[in-house]
Amino acid sequence: MYAVNYRSILVDGIRIAYREAGDSKAPSLLLLHGFPSAGHMFRDLIPLLSERFYLIAPDMPGFGQSDMPSPTTFKYSFENLARIIDGFLDAIHMRSYSMYVFDYGAPVGFRLALKHPESIQFIISQNGNAYEEGLNDSWSSLRSYWASPTDEYRESLRSAFSAEAIRSQYLQGVPDETFVSPDGSCLDSYYLTRPGAHEPQLDLFEDYGSNVALYPAFHEYFRTYNPPLLAVWGENDPHYLPAGAEAFRRDLSDVEVRFLDTGHFALETHSKEIADAIREFFGAEIKV
Repeated sequence: MYAVNYRSILVDGIRIAYREAGDSKAPSLLLLHGFPSAGHMFRDLIPLLSERFYLIAPDMPGFGQSDMPSPTTFKYSFENLARIIDGFLDAIHMRSYSMYVFDYGAPVGFRLALKHPESIQFIISQNGNAYEEGLNDSWSSLRSYWASPTDEYRESLRSAFSAEAIRSQYLQGVPDETFVSPDGSCLDSYYLTRPGAHEPQLDLFEDYGSNVALYPAFHEYFRTYNPPLLAVWGENDPHYLPAGAEAFRRDLSDVEVRFLDTGHFALETHSKEIADAIREFFGAEIKV
């Protein structure tokens, strides 16, 4: 097991914090977090994979330990998050890698794949959606908001940042809540209580429709480049349905889909199972 290093680097004047572990000569695996978390969501997975992969887990701008520039100077959009992560990968000289995408990390990672398809070796999608059928009916009100944003609806979204709402994201769909450590949700809540932390997140809520609009482009990338993909999914996720995992089979030939009896934050309860699935799926294709 390799030690984890906690580093940071400037990208376009924004300090990006990241976790690094493993041998830099091993196959690289980029870990892209989701809302409302950061690189710390991979804290249990990294030690389980560090003997096999060179692991990099950045905090995106506005998340975790990375800088949170004011929305007056930095536009919080998924295109901009992808641009900064692309610059980050340039800065650390990482241009051939596999990616683990979760939640927000999926549209960021898939944008990177559109721009640099030759760089992507493999994809692990853990509740990282790219299909309409993966979105449940609760997204309908957000769709209306994307089409016609209102200040009133924007204000109503602030309830998603309460400690109770964040904790519920971790617990929904988990058969035994005693297996879910409070560490991740408490740290997420801490970051969201920082002055000004809500505005970037509200901007990203408003921009999420840009990801759905790109789904056809993502599908075309899958069909054209056919990267091997492991979809490992918390099947009780109330946000991204199991149908979203199955849909990858439509556009990719080298796909494995595994469902876990847990919710959205599957790493909180099934990090060992996910690590085993990654090693098993890629074992015949990745040689250290």
